[in-house]
Amino acid sequence: MAGRVLAVCTSETKGVRKENVGEAVFQTEHGMVGDAHAGPWHRQVSLLAMESIERMRGKGLKVGPGDFAENLTTEGLELHTLPVGTKLAIGGEVVGEVSQIGKKCHVGCAVFKEVGDCIMPREGIFIKVLQDGTIKVGDAIEVVKDV
Repeated sequence: MAGRVLAVCTSETKGVRKENVGEAVFQTEHGMVGDAHAGPWHRQVSLLAMESIERMRGKGLKVGPGDFAENLTTEGLELHTLPVGTKLAIGGEVVGEVSQIGKKCHVGCAVFKEVGDCIMPREGIFIKVLQDGTIKVGDAIEVVKDV
């Protein structure tokens, strides 16, 4: 199974839409350098499939990559079906491990307030970074058995 990265998004604060910066550095046991969600915990990097965003567009919402506060917007992989523990190779360097599927939206989430719904609790996933590197738009993302 393989897909690709459509957007690499960041924000300085949590719970807001993120901006596509095109590429970023990811550090082991930290996440995306400069992002509000980075740190030594299990939800270092968030991913959401463009296919999920398209379903929200189908409901009439004007949303795109980064609007659900995800770090990586992908296509070609049904992310929310990957079990916790799945390893992902992203680009030529970064390896991450799925650490959580979905999440409970926090009270006052700016994303929910702006768009009226948030798909991250249902279809977003989170990974811990196991191997450093840079991820950029267009990079491949694939499920790997052994790292």
